[in-house]
Amino acid sequence: MPELIAPTTRLHSAWREAHHEWGPGLHEDGFGLGPSDEVDSPDGFAAWVARLAEGSDPAKPVEAGRMGCVYRWIVEGDRVHGGIALRHGLNDYVLRFGHIGYGVRPSSRRRGLATWALGRMLGEARELGLDRVLIVCEADNLASVKTIEHNGGVLEGVRDTGYGPARRYWIKI
Repeated sequence: MPELIAPTTRLHSAWREAHHEWGPGLHEDGFGLGPSDEVDSPDGFAAWVARLAEGSDPAKPVEAGRMGCVYRWIVEGDRVHGGIALRHGLNDYVLRFGHIGYGVRPSSRRRGLATWALGRMLGEARELGLDRVLIVCEADNLASVKTIEHNGGVLEGVRDTGYGPARRYWIKI
């Protein structure tokens, strides 16, 4: 049975296996991995996990121009299937890219994990006091379209993000 857990150093090897499955240069939504994050060494991985934990706490202040974000990993046992992230508020970045981003590693797709994880994350959004969330996906990503619509997403429209056309959905919580 899958579960959503906070990022943990205990799953360093399993996370690296999932990360490598995406391949070089591919984007992994939901993990909060930045270009300057060094995640191969145990120390670098621990520093990255600590940064994610700090940003996940809605009670902690964040740097100017940034916002808090809850990160969760989709796991079963010791296998990391993917990640999902929920940004705490509403700013220009969220209006462009959405409150929630997620990704499931290629070998774990078509099992309903993204739909399941999004449903759970909507519960966390409710706990944060959000009454609706924006989710943005590439216009031709039919798997994400189905995931979002299954969780009550209502299409606002399609806009260009600078990375190509994207569908914009609002989900009322």
